[in-house]
Amino acid sequence: MFGLFGPNIEKGLREYRECENGVLIDVRTEEEFQNGRIPGSINVPLDKLNRVKIPKGKLFIYCHSGGRSAQACNYLKRVGRDATNIGGIASYKGEIER
Repeated sequence: MFGLFGPNIEKGLREYRECENGVLIDVRTEEEFQNGRIPGSINVPLDKLNRVKIPKGKLFIYCHSGGRSAQACNYLKRVGRDATNIGGIASYKGEIER
């Protein structure tokens, strides 16, 4: 899943789409999320991650460039969740939903 410089979001999204119980989570701020997001994703800002009920299933996490999603995955794994950092929307080439 990691490319030369970090997670490969396109590969991560393929895995998400193939996963029967996958949940796509954008951990950017609410404002960033409203400005453009990957279709099908839900917004759980990093600073609210420990206060929000996260849906069950395998979690696929992204942010802008991969840093916040890495932090989110570390936290989620510590609390026993199956979470994968798929990187940042900055390198995403697909459809953007607004």
